[in-house]
Amino acid sequence: QVQLAESGGGSVQPGGSLRLSCKASGGAFNTYTMGWFRQAPGKEREAVAVIAGSGRSTRFYADSVKGRFTMSRENAQNTVTLQMNSLKAEDTAVYYCAAGRRVITSNTRNPSAYDNWGPGTQVTVSS
Repeated sequence: QVQLAESGGGSVQPGGSLRLSCKASGGAFNTYTMGWFRQAPGKEREAVAVIAGSGRSTRFYADSVKGRFTMSRENAQNTVTLQMNSLKAEDTAVYYCAAGRRVITSNTRNPSAYDNWGPGTQVTVSS
């Protein structure tokens, strides 16, 4: 089982940028599909971006973040990052890093496909 720890959250004004990082330990990192999810108060957890184990392709971006967020991974460093630009108030949420080995095209956005989760990091976008 891989252990995950997010960092980089914080508060920013609308239009600003943040970069989230997730460090993995304890597993064969390149065998895991990695995802970023977020959960706002009173809402369900939703997928933001997903990247394959090889890192050669980003499997999924939520429509709400396309063109603004970029997910990448560096397998040699056991890390994934989420670069978030042009942030909006509706991006405010707790952001979670997740890892899974059972992720396929049909369940990419389903949190239940991911077996390992970080504790989350708060992102607040407010003026």
